[in-house]
Amino acid sequence: MEPRAGVSKQDIREWIWDYMESQNLADFPRPVHHRIPNFKGSYLACQNIRDLEVFARTQELKVDPDKPLEGVRLLALQSKKTLLVPTPRLRTGLFNKITPPPGATKDILRKCATSQGVRNYSTPVGLDSKVLVDLVVVGSVAVSEKGSAWCCLVLSGTSCCSGAGSAHCRLEPVCVAGAPVTRKALSFFFSRQEIVRRCSSPDLSLEVYQPKPRSSFSWRVGKGEGYADLEYAMMVSMGAVSQGTPVVTIVHDCQVVDIPEALLEDHDLTVDYILTPTRVITTGCERPKPAGIAWSKISCEMLGKMPILRSLRHREEQAGKDVTLQDGPRSPPGATRSPRDLAPPELGSVPPSSVQIGNLPRDARVSELKRALSALGVAPSRLTWQGPQHRAFLHFRDPAEAQQAIACLQGFRLGANTVRVVLARQQRASDLVGGHTTEPLPDHRLAIAGP
Repeated sequence: MEPRAGVSKQDIREWIWDYMESQNLADFPRPVHHRIPNFKGSYLACQNIRDLEVFARTQELKVDPDKPLEGVRLLALQSKKTLLVPTPRLRTGLFNKITPPPGATKDILRKCATSQGVRNYSTPVGLDSKVLVDLVVVGSVAVSEKGSAWCCLVLSGTSCCSGAGSAHCRLEPVCVAGAPVTRKALSFFFSRQEIVRRCSSPDLSLEVYQPKPRSSFSWRVGKGEGYADLEYAMMVSMGAVSQGTPVVTIVHDCQVVDIPEALLEDHDLTVDYILTPTRVITTGCERPKPAGIAWSKISCEMLGKMPILRSLRHREEQAGKDVTLQDGPRSPPGATRSPRDLAPPELGSVPPSSVQIGNLPRDARVSELKRALSALGVAPSRLTWQGPQHRAFLHFRDPAEAQQAIACLQGFRLGANTVRVVLARQQRASDLVGGHTTEPLPDHRLAIAGP
């Protein structure tokens, strides 16, 4: 028997969010809707990672910044492992390396594991950094234990036992008090154990059974924005992970459900271990993980918001790969700009696509700034350095790129200074006198010539 017709990933998300709130399983921050939900017992679930041999031998791990994974981040720091945390929405790079201060106490380590600690005790990790991730830990809204574990509930009666939300029947939102129930109506995404646990009324005669066996899969549903899947694909492109890199997710027991195989797409990330407050599940997943970035799933809008994604796209394009976007024209492999396009603007003018960086340290060097910009995925077409004036100008091809660079560089520190970043639209031409122009940064993005 097939799953309930028409069920979608969003249906599963909404059900999980509603259930966790209605049963008071959710924990701060609430409500959990549109989040990777935090839950009561998340720290207990995180402790179970110590039972995994893969964690014991891990030296470097990537853990998502979600609240329910805070316990894993703390364990990693306490175990003196290298902890990488993705930057929020990937807007200022891919990773931050959490670096506790020397001699950090337990309280400081706990703070380092929080979202505030990620901001205050981290340094960006650039594309050129030699990163080799041994373990990936992601948050989930829902996760399937095995693709072959789909179970169906058959009712022999004609009415619901007591109604949704009662002490006997907790199959909401499917059951309705006093309403006729058919086999089709209750074909849902619960595991066998969950069905038995949720419906124990003596008024019902039920049968739980399993369809024909399938390959062993285990996949997850996130909050719907695709960041965990994209982060993994980007790590593949960087060479930071391989097919053998284990993936762990940490959820409440109620989040382990059966997800229809038809909902799985090629870019969806599968998991190898599921940790709950009461269980350690080895999935034995046989489905290959994503082999890299699916550029046909990336929109121009998404690319515009993520400088590091643009840098990766340029690298893959230079390597001859098809990097055609979801809503963009096809770009022939190896296409580059014309010499005219590559020519920098004349010295003595500051176009509206230039950004001024001020308050640079007195002893700052242009090479330090270039390395820091590269780590953040900010790649201007030209950089004008004015060290004696403690400033520099970044020149971009269009105002949109300049505005995106400003967003990426908010709060940016070079040495001990927090730099000032403003659009250089109002700067006078004479402000550039005395500076020197450098070549584009190593990961400079080349525009694509027209057909």
